[in-house]
Amino acid sequence: MPFLLRGARALESLSSRTGHLLAWFTWAMVLLQSGVVALRHLFDSGSIALQESVVYLHGAAFMLGLAYALQTDAHVRVDILYRRMGTRGKAWVNAVGYLIFLLSICTFMLISSWQFVLNSWSVLEDSANAGGLPGVFLLKSLIPLAAITLALAGAAQFMRALLQLMETPAPTTKASAKPRLLRQAEEAEA
Repeated sequence: MPFLLRGARALESLSSRTGHLLAWFTWAMVLLQSGVVALRHLFDSGSIALQESVVYLHGAAFMLGLAYALQTDAHVRVDILYRRMGTRGKAWVNAVGYLIFLLSICTFMLISSWQFVLNSWSVLEDSANAGGLPGVFLLKSLIPLAAITLALAGAAQFMRALLQLMETPAPTTKASAKPRLLRQAEEAEA
């Protein structure tokens, strides 16, 4: 079981680092948008490239932030029944949900966006606006990349759910907050 834990940690580390990088993208987006507003209202000027850079950063933060949101449990969850379930019940819901629903969505995103992105790369698509940013093909490449990073984050969560499901119930004593198998795997790794 330590290999599951190591795999989950490696994938979670990737999502975590990506999420922290995207936080800086958000700050850059705020500063650029402030600059666009200041240019327009104070100097009666504007820049298409600055406006599009805000859109590029927003697209990157949203698409690549999906995996981080899943890892940190910041995604929307309808938990009418889920919140009342025990640890094993939640682990079953998570495992099935990640395996069937999340992986299906990620596969659909990857397959359906592939030709769209390839077409954009084949012509090295630029902005349709005069003075806009080149590299629209890079922006469109975030769609399959988001599917891949989300699938990897889902794989890490699936591994965690498997660890919980393989856990044997402990006798009723002072139980640790972590399941025994997960705790043993972390201790063996340390």
